[in-house]
Amino acid sequence: MKLAWAQNADAIELDLWLSKDGRLVVFHDADAKRIAGVPRKIADFTWAEGQQLDVGSWKNSQFKGERIPTLESILATVPKGRRAVLEIKCGPEIVPELKRVLDASKRSLRELAIISFNFESLKKSRETFPDIEHYLLHSYKKDPATGKFPELKPLIAGAQAAKFHGLNLHFDWPIDDQFVREVKGAGLKMLVWTVNDAAVANRLASAGVDAITTDRPGWLREQLK
Repeated sequence: MKLAWAQNADAIELDLWLSKDGRLVVFHDADAKRIAGVPRKIADFTWAEGQQLDVGSWKNSQFKGERIPTLESILATVPKGRRAVLEIKCGPEIVPELKRVLDASKRSLRELAIISFNFESLKKSRETFPDIEHYLLHSYKKDPATGKFPELKPLIAGAQAAKFHGLNLHFDWPIDDQFVREVKGAGLKMLVWTVNDAAVANRLASAGVDAITTDRPGWLREQLK
């Protein structure tokens, strides 16, 4: 997160789970196997147990001993006018604790956005935080049962019904000018993830997307100039 701000990113994105004892856990994967070498689901750790994990050594020795950060500590790094995008990775049960933490943070709600692949989680969050923007995440993969790719119209209809602010789609979707016009014509914003290729980013920017998620904000900003 600190590196993102050093590279002049407009926002950061992080992933949230709920620990066994009801605390927010900032962690990408569903389990700790890849990051900490422990084949156990994040939801099965208490907060104290999770704090015993070394979540830095997998990267390199420079980060050995790094612990799972609190959401509070990350929000404290957000410069004025920048944003934190919070991805809910689990079910709606996370929302009450998320509300407690966000209320205590005193952050401006305009500096936050909430995203999720889980429709019900995002819907519950939208009802709880009416003044925070909410975006529905969706990948572009074939349905194993039907062999068909997802379609845009049902996503738009679902987002409108739940009063989400927009869609946050993987860049593999066939996104062009017409695609973006259809989304925006429905009163929704259009976000795309995760783009680390300059040609793809330029194509998406030209199509009119509202935001692009990237692992390389400093470099990509220069490529888009």
